[in-house]
Amino acid sequence: MAKTVLITGASSGIGKSIAQYFHTKGWNVAATMRKPSEEKELTSLERVKLFRLDVLEEHTIHDALEGAKEQFGTIDVVVNNAGYGLVGAFEASTQEQVKRQFDTNVFGLMNVTRAILPYFRERKSGTIINIASVGGRITFPLYSLYHGTKWAIEGFSESLQYELRQFGIKVKIVEPGAIKTDFYDRSMDLMEKKGLTAYDPYIDLAFSNIQEIGNKAPGPGIVAKKTYKAATDGRWKMRYPVGSGAPTLLFIRRIIPNSWFFRAVRTVAEKKRK
Repeated sequence: MAKTVLITGASSGIGKSIAQYFHTKGWNVAATMRKPSEEKELTSLERVKLFRLDVLEEHTIHDALEGAKEQFGTIDVVVNNAGYGLVGAFEASTQEQVKRQFDTNVFGLMNVTRAILPYFRERKSGTIINIASVGGRITFPLYSLYHGTKWAIEGFSESLQYELRQFGIKVKIVEPGAIKTDFYDRSMDLMEKKGLTAYDPYIDLAFSNIQEIGNKAPGPGIVAKKTYKAATDGRWKMRYPVGSGAPTLLFIRRIIPNSWFFRAVRTVAEKKRK
């Protein structure tokens, strides 16, 4: 019997790539998104079923989980991928923006996880894969709120795995580095405040450098492959860094002093263009 993966945020980028890759490996795919009626590519694939799921609306989570179980008979893996980036100078943020960022990236992920746990616990098996970021263990300028959510996911996942191991439930984190997707366009929300211009020169400089890194990065396919490995390797390994030197970057972060690492980040983010 084919296994089933349920993926949140599958309408584009990493989420869609994960859905497509699991499909090529013979899995049933419950691809969830806020507006499934607008999706065209995934609807043509056999064994792929679209479900409406908004991580902030718990009834849609319940309906999607039940629909996937009814359609495919089981759910074996849940991939928490839904999220976006709120970036810019923190001083320019509003309370509403901060709340939406944490609601979507953190509390939404927790909502989906909470909803699937009774089912996995009863089966005494299941894998939860949280798509975090290398930005969940290191930071870059102008991403303070986005990093805050990813650090929260790291801490949540690491603690959760202790209590779920007794039920045979694995918790894993995939940590992409820079990946060329619409994250730098459609999935990014820029904080701006009328009259606040003090940060503009720094924002212009740092964003252009960070965008350059993103434009040269590999595509989301490598994250899909790493996610599939996390789902199928049978190990209790928790962290899976991937892309753009992510494993090396995280290793360097662990072994050098903070001051050295911060200086290196500033060198990359704040380099002047000729």
